[in-house]
Amino acid sequence: MNLKQVSALTENFETPWFKSFKATWFHQRRRFAFSPQQWGSLFTPEGKLQDKVEFLKIIRTDGVDPSIRAEVWPFLLGIYDFDSSRAERNAIRKQKRKEYENLRSRIHQLSKQGNGEGYSVHPHSDSTTDEAIPNHGEKNDPNYTKNKSVKESNSKAQTAEDFTTSKTSIRLDALRANAEWIAYSPGLATVPEEQARGFADEVGLQDFDNLEPGRIFHAARLVAILEAYALYDPEIGYAQGMCDLLAPIITVMQEDYEAFWCFVGFMRKARHNFRIDQAGIWRQLDIISKIIRLKDLDLYRHLKMLGAEDCFFVYRMLVVLFRRELSFEQTLCLWEVMWANQAALRAGIRELALGPITLLAPQTDDLLLYAIAACVLQKRKVIIEEYSSMDEILRFCDHIGRQLNIWKLLDHAQDLVATLQVKI
Repeated sequence: MNLKQVSALTENFETPWFKSFKATWFHQRRRFAFSPQQWGSLFTPEGKLQDKVEFLKIIRTDGVDPSIRAEVWPFLLGIYDFDSSRAERNAIRKQKRKEYENLRSRIHQLSKQGNGEGYSVHPHSDSTTDEAIPNHGEKNDPNYTKNKSVKESNSKAQTAEDFTTSKTSIRLDALRANAEWIAYSPGLATVPEEQARGFADEVGLQDFDNLEPGRIFHAARLVAILEAYALYDPEIGYAQGMCDLLAPIITVMQEDYEAFWCFVGFMRKARHNFRIDQAGIWRQLDIISKIIRLKDLDLYRHLKMLGAEDCFFVYRMLVVLFRRELSFEQTLCLWEVMWANQAALRAGIRELALGPITLLAPQTDDLLLYAIAACVLQKRKVIIEEYSSMDEILRFCDHIGRQLNIWKLLDHAQDLVATLQVKI
């Protein structure tokens, strides 16, 4: 690319972001995912990551090679700090394993007590989950201690019942989990029957005689980890859809405790999709609606005419992060790019240079919302010309995913971030 071509790409810049990402260097076809060779070359002899910016840039533009996902994901999901050494990560692994085992021990105790009786909440220590942190303003209230005791008492009473309900729901959903993951985890799919049934009995799974051993073992892992999460985050507990989010993680992460902590990292953002008041869902739907209105007023007006301007028709895409719309591999690609954006923001990186020239691309914690909006915008013609009711749009969205090219969708989403983020 010569200077004249570079100048042509940059002449339409606006503050703070350029008008469009529709440049040839960005919409190129992905050739190579982040490889084992690249991964190994980024570490010092002490096991410290030398260039987190390069690491995140490659993942954001090309994804991760399947063979190293289990090593990369703990960094993307915040289990390991980017500046940690190999020795520090080994210590973290030991601590995280112990914490997970303690959660499972408490669940076994609850099972012995029967249906959650005697259950008490012990707030977890993850300071990044802001809902679990007491409100600092309350501490200045002279009645804080009294109020806090009342709230904790109520929380314990509610959680005992909720946890019992969660156990039933988790088991039903785990047994219904589809088998799409099998091709991505052949070792898990060939677990000996004795081992699979033993683990199922251990976690209290029943009615699995119609399943092959690999499916039984997979379901038992879902139960074990989701029960632990319901105990770990009692405010959210368990809700339908979480199985969809965990299944890809346990396919990649072979150790249950590592899968659990990756899920915790994932749920820092996704947990708001499962709040009872649905405040998080409506906030996100509002952002998607604004993106569509700002980008394509004609499409927005058509949706408004149909009473669909609130974008509730993308509810399922939002709650389970495209998991039921995309193929297994497409889902992982989308999530990895999302996680790379979120990891960059956690690390204080607000811009990443992309492509062969040093144009800066903005990071966003809400890439999923721009991807959903891009999905709708890409189908604007058929929506405007062929659909005259909300029901028709809903049916359309139920089958839209398999038609998508995930990398083109992500390119379009990044384009929307660049042009609309400051307005949103």
